[in-house]
Amino acid sequence: MTLKSLKKIPNPVLKDKIKVIGFDADDTLWVNEPYYREVEASFIQLIEPYDVEKDIAVEVFSTEMSNLSIYGYGIKSFILSLVQCALEITGGRVTSKTIGEILQLGKDMLARPIELLMDVKPLLEQLSGNYKLIVATKGDLLDQEKKMRKSSISPFFHHIEVMSDKKEQNYIQLLQHLEIDPCEFVMIGNSMKSDIIPPLNLGSYAIHIPYHTTWAHEEVEEDPVNNRFHRVQRLTEVAEILALL
Repeated sequence: MTLKSLKKIPNPVLKDKIKVIGFDADDTLWVNEPYYREVEASFIQLIEPYDVEKDIAVEVFSTEMSNLSIYGYGIKSFILSLVQCALEITGGRVTSKTIGEILQLGKDMLARPIELLMDVKPLLEQLSGNYKLIVATKGDLLDQEKKMRKSSISPFFHHIEVMSDKKEQNYIQLLQHLEIDPCEFVMIGNSMKSDIIPPLNLGSYAIHIPYHTTWAHEEVEEDPVNNRFHRVQRLTEVAEILALL
């Protein structure tokens, strides 16, 4: 299945043709983004005594964005960006003690238990007998694999894909690996930018389940205008949507 053939898949999807359901992991299956915001708040408290003139939160986000192409996504990338931000906005005045405290924030994040979101297990139990389920997530490979092991839901999934990014080309490679056409795939996730728009552009279905905390990098201004796009407020509604496809 070539890139060219993938992009020529027609939009209409026949009933009962869906073969694979993809789930995002962070903030779709388990809690993630609130932990980043908690650590960012702790970082700000560590840096405020240095009397910096810039908005610390703005500088954190700017540093993260400048480092995405270098470090990618995940906790380790985030902590490296915090260390760099601390050095830059304090003009190098940040002490080794503070740097150590920042690194400890990262270690504490990596050690946190997994908190599954409501209705995750019941939905997976309901779907696993009728569809091939996969996880399609981005982030640090080691960390995401560890989360899956700690989550106790790995047995529900046929395949777990930790992606460097979630753009159209990344989904094309995933679909080729699974040997399915885009019209046989549904992606479920909380990020419009990463989980919804790219699969829709390829001819797949996408189900958006908003989460109360979303990283600014993943936000988009408008919903896609597409009859393959659906939104639910709870995971229990996913099965109802699938029944209509």
